[in-house]
Amino acid sequence: MGSDAAASTVIGIETESGSMPARLWLPPSGAGPGLLLLQEIFGISPYIRARAADLAALGYVVLAPEVYWRLDDATVDENAPDLLEKALGLVSRLDWPTAVTDSAAALDQLRLRPEITGGVGLIGFCFGGGLAFNVAAVTSPDVLVSYYGSALPNLLDLAPQVTAPSLHHFGTADAYIDQETVERIRTAVTGNPATEFVLYDGAGHAFDNTLPDFHHPEASRESWARTTDFLAKHLPLN
Repeated sequence: MGSDAAASTVIGIETESGSMPARLWLPPSGAGPGLLLLQEIFGISPYIRARAADLAALGYVVLAPEVYWRLDDATVDENAPDLLEKALGLVSRLDWPTAVTDSAAALDQLRLRPEITGGVGLIGFCFGGGLAFNVAAVTSPDVLVSYYGSALPNLLDLAPQVTAPSLHHFGTADAYIDQETVERIRTAVTGNPATEFVLYDGAGHAFDNTLPDFHHPEASRESWARTTDFLAKHLPLN
């Protein structure tokens, strides 16, 4: 995983309620296809910034909106002992339809940026994996990659509206989404023949996150390799 120190620029995404902050990473060439990266419940954390840098290094223009921008005290310290409690508190205060609308606006504005020379897609992790799925249902992305989308069990009625080629990652030891629910998700999302659905043996929730409580190195490596191959196929670089 790349360093989160890779250069990003803070820009504004226009919404009905004002300007939503977002971080923009450009690839070495300065242009390419676009990816909207949607955060975990921990916000635009060092891990999310590192993944954005990884995607930019591959050649993508990456935009990560600050989905919590409407909330007070929305900063999450990854070193805090109450990290999970604080993050769950934040996401419980978030208005889901507004988060979808904000994220859809970010995708639309990413598509119009001068650096974009191809299509645009969505990639989301945990909370962001479900949010990306919902955004894919109400917009027209070229590709969707969802890591263990925590909101997916409540969004399956939207599955017929998600027509983009989609890749879903889940672990078999997910303590937050039991395997019966994972199989229910699989049945719903694979109604789209362009969907790939992959399980990782022994991996828990948030297995790609580098925090020791979550990280599953093998699942992280395998899923990232699949992600980059899937993106190369469905959101090709120029």
